[in-house]
Parts: sequence; C-alpha cells; structure tokens
Amino acid sequence: MRLWGGRFGEGPDARMADFTRSIEVDAELALDDLAGSIAHVRGLARAGLLAPDEAEALERGLASLREDVVAGAIAWDPSLEDVHMNLETLLTERVGPVGGKLHTGRSRNDQVATDLRLWTRRAVGRLDEGILGLERALVDLADREGDAVLAGTTHIQPAQPVLLAHHLLAYVEMLERDRGRLADARRRLNVSPLGAGALAGAGYPLDRGATAAELGFDGVSANSLDAVSDRDFVVEVLAAVALAMVHLSRLAEEVTWWSNPRFGFVRVADAFSTGSSMMPNKKNPDPAELVRGRTAGVIGALAGMLTLIKGLPLAYQRDLQEDKPPLFAAVRTLDASLSVMSGLVATLAVNRDRMRSAAEEGFTTATALADALVRRGVPFRVAHNIVGGLVGGAEAEGIGTLAGLPDEAYRAALDGSDDPLARRLAHERGVVAALRAAATVEGSLASADVVGGTAPQRVAEALAAAKARLGLE
Repeated sequence: MRLWGGRFGEGPDARMADFTRSIEVDAELALDDLAGSIAHVRGLARAGLLAPDEAEALERGLASLREDVVAGAIAWDPSLEDVHMNLETLLTERVGPVGGKLHTGRSRNDQVATDLRLWTRRAVGRLDEGILGLERALVDLADREGDAVLAGTTHIQPAQPVLLAHHLLAYVEMLERDRGRLADARRRLNVSPLGAGALAGAGYPLDRGATAAELGFDGVSANSLDAVSDRDFVVEVLAAVALAMVHLSRLAEEVTWWSNPRFGFVRVADAFSTGSSMMPNKKNPDPAELVRGRTAGVIGALAGMLTLIKGLPLAYQRDLQEDKPPLFAAVRTLDASLSVMSGLVATLAVNRDRMRSAAEEGFTTATALADALVRRGVPFRVAHNIVGGLVGGAEAEGIGTLAGLPDEAYRAALDGSDDPLARRLAHERGVVAALRAAATVEGSLASADVVGGTAPQRVAEALAAAKARLGLE
C-alpha cells in the first residue's frame, strides 16, 4: 500500500511512477534515514505519543533494518518510490501496525532534509580526511626533495627560481583553505530540520532540541518553511568541493607537463600510469588527466544546483529531489580524486638535474641581481634597466646565465648608466663579484628572505610548521 494514496481513486500511471521514483539515488541515505528515525521515535516517546513498548518495538525494528542495510541485505522496491517509503514499509512488515506510528509529527519534507544534512556532514568529514592525506603526501615529497630547485614561472615563462618544496607547499595552502571552506559549510549545515513537518511545524509537543542533540546537531532550524526548503548547505558544500577539484586540476596539469620527457622534471610511477593500445612507447599520467577532466563535471554540478533552486517559491518543491545526484556525484569525484592524487604524489620520482637546468634558463636570477643593486643604493628603475641590458647582452653573446657573464660586462653596464652611484660601483672592489654571486640560483633563492618567501630557511620553517600541523614530526 502506498503511504500517501488515501485520497486517490486510481493508482499512478506506470510512466509517472517510473519518472518520479528516486530509490536508485536516495538509497544512499538509508543509514541516515534510520538514524533520524530512531531519534524521532525517542522524541515521540518523550512527548507521550508512543507507549514504552511501542517505542521499544520501533527502535528494535529500525536497528534490525540498520544491520541489514550495512550487510547489503535489503532489496529496494522501486514501486515504493524512495528510501523513506521503502524503510517504513519494511519496518511495518517487521513490527506490525505500530510501524504506522513512526511518521507521527514528521513529513518526508523534514525527514529528507534531515537525512541529507546527516549525509553531507559525514561526507564533509570524509573529504577532510582525504584532503589531509594529500597534504601529507605533498609535505612528504617536499621534505624528501626539499632542496630541489624549480623554475618558477609567470605567463608560463621562466620568472625566478624557487625551491620545489616551496612550490609544493603552495598546494598545501590551497588545500588548507579547502578544509576551511568545508568546515565553515559544516558549521552552517549542522542544524536540525526535524520537527518542521511538511512546512508549518509539527502538530505535537516535540522537543526538537533534544532530538537535534541526539543526532549531533548544534541546534534546530528557526523557521519551518526555511527548514524544509533550504538547500544552501548543498550549494556551499558543492562550491567547496568544486574549488578543491580546481586545485587538484591545477596540480594535475603541472604533473602532466612535468612528466613529459621534454621537461623530465618528474617520473610518474608505473602504478599510476597507463599505456597505449597502439603505441608501445607511451606512458601516460591518466589519473592526473582524469582529475583534470572530472573537475568540469563538478563545476557543472555546482552550476546546476544553483540553477535548480533559483526560482523555487517556499516551501518544499519536488524539484529538490534533484539535489542529491549532483551532490553525491561531486563528493564521490573529489573523494576518489584526492585518493588517487595522494598515491600519485607519494610515488613521484624527481629529476633534480633536469629541474635545476630549467631553473637556470631564461635568466631567472635577473630580479635578484636588480635587488642586489638596489641594496647598494641604486634606484630600482635604474637597476632594472641595467640588468635588462645585461640580459640582452648575454642573449646576444649566447651566454645562458647572468652569472656566466665576464667582469667586463658588469662593469660596462654599470659604467654606461646615467646614475652616478651605479657608475661609481663599477670601480669599487668586490662589487662585481658580489653581483655575480647574487645572480646565481643560490643567491636568488637566498634573497627572497621574507615570511612566505622561497629562501631555504624560510621554506624550512614553513615545512616544519606544515609537518607539525599534519602530525608528521
């Protein structure tokens, strides 16, 4: 018997029933639905709406259903539309007519809203652990290859040398922000809609606060209309998930380029690579590419959810049945992506020599050389012009680094300046040697000695702080 069929003179058209059912999706809420139902039974008992033996029978039946759900022993009936009707029907079969009292003071509207908040809360906790796992893999790699030097880029062009550890820790910062966004979303989602009924509030003296506390909520929703129609928490979690996927996609993009033999900065382990059905030579970083590709779907889920709710009047509308597929899929995608990227990063092999060679290309130490002149009193714009001339001269002579220029080139560049201090520096003892030292990769790294900079000591401090935060010390 359908749980809502009393006023209807005929059953639903098969096409309509097939179109409206959701059990294939919302069966994932089964454990959350049972948890909410057990708490609701206790609330009904506190309110005197269930006799002690009735409450005991209902709770015993719900507990047995929970065991079967965990064991995968329940065959869901699509004719019963959704997980809520399936479980209530199964409960009534097990405990008899008292099962019909379970829905007292409760609508599927506040029931599904409660279930979805419980599910999302669990999902946020699982994703937080996954993010921590990737952070630990990045920090481990940074610790293992901490002094490898990488060409930092802007506009995809060589810019300044940075430590690989510094680069990897940038992703740790992104992931920490992802954790913060998920935690913030969790705080707002952790209120109980149970007791809001269909839209106006339950018609019985239920202690909503006690039930909420039993379910681990921080409080109850303040407005019954909002309680059953609010899906802001779904949007917020999807936004956090989408941005986390964007961060993974950026890392995946770099891995795909770095593993190309023309770069050769890293080698992806065989266990995280695939081959080609046609080309025997191929070794492809497919997991990274799929992370990059699946990010599009998660971004689409966020856009779809915003579009879904943009025109909904109060209170509950059946449109909200469609909130779960994008949320469930996006969470699964991020969860799997975090896991595979953690394994990929943990097994990356770094080619320090190739990285170092690339870091010395493109005159990446030019900024450090200009800064060295500024520290001797030369105005920055003058220093910029002098170093730009040195770069042009090195290119013309086929000299690949500023440190490789002869002393005469440094002196000529200083002497040719309009700035009197620069001209004077051209003839001071030890200046050219100091400038050449500043123009080395080590000199450039050391000069970025500010909090958050790539100077080795600063990176060591940041790495130590990350290890301490992640419990890796």
